[in-house]
Amino acid sequence: MYFLDLQINGYYGADFNADDLTAEALHSACEKLHDAGAVGILATIITADAEAMTRRLRRLAQLRGQDELAKKIIQGIHIEGPFLSDVPGYVGAHPAEHTCDANVELARRLLDAAGGLTRIVTLAPERDPNFQTTRYLADSGIRVSAGHCNPSLDQLLAAVDSGLAMFTHLGNGCPLMMHRHDNIIQRALSLADRLWIGLIADGVHIPFFALASYLRSASIDRCFVVTDAIAAAGQGPGTYRLGDQEVIVDEQLATWSPDRSHLMGSASTMPRIVENLRAHVGLSDDQIEMLTRMNPRRAIGLTE
Repeated sequence: MYFLDLQINGYYGADFNADDLTAEALHSACEKLHDAGAVGILATIITADAEAMTRRLRRLAQLRGQDELAKKIIQGIHIEGPFLSDVPGYVGAHPAEHTCDANVELARRLLDAAGGLTRIVTLAPERDPNFQTTRYLADSGIRVSAGHCNPSLDQLLAAVDSGLAMFTHLGNGCPLMMHRHDNIIQRALSLADRLWIGLIADGVHIPFFALASYLRSASIDRCFVVTDAIAAAGQGPGTYRLGDQEVIVDEQLATWSPDRSHLMGSASTMPRIVENLRAHVGLSDDQIEMLTRMNPRRAIGLTE
């Protein structure tokens, strides 16, 4: 089954957030993605200090431009951060010390470094004063996605009115303990008619019964699935890197920070996720195609 994955931080040993990412590693990752059925991905750069993020975006864009296969597979870039919540739980795997309030100047700098390839920027609406950066990005043709955030419902609604179009990996990037009713998951689901809802369907980030519940609530027509893959994807248990951080992958392919306090991306592949959706969520092939290929294209404004 062919797929478009809107959130891949790395693949098969290649870390897209590494300062020493090589042309050979990028090409090899793209070969593996192509063999797995990828018609495209968004290579994802996560939060770091501003200099590191611009450097990594620039290098990724440069290496892609030199490789015909990479140009085919990497259909754009997803910038996840640095305008994210710094609150424990919500910040997730992103280094809290490098998160910051959204501002147009830094957003423009990141877009410039990505060389016109940016398709999605994930930010925390509550960290965007007057939603100026959301408006700027939306007016620039970028899909603005909420993630690693805890806006009130009023803030989330105002962000949608300012151009917010999707939600990044709902059910993740939030604490284990939250208000039982008024929480970011329920707020986002209540606006699923106005937001595309992204979900990591590896069975680690969201239990399958909860994933099925989210899909019913939002409707498959408004959802898409991602792997959130890191360099460990396709490799198995071991120790890997995600940018400046170490990641421990266990026998169940859960991707842990060294202190086991939170997950850091995913070691899953899309073929494995497709089997999960079929075997554990009971979806048909047509429903799976909606989640893995058709809806991701619509969510970022691509036509068939």
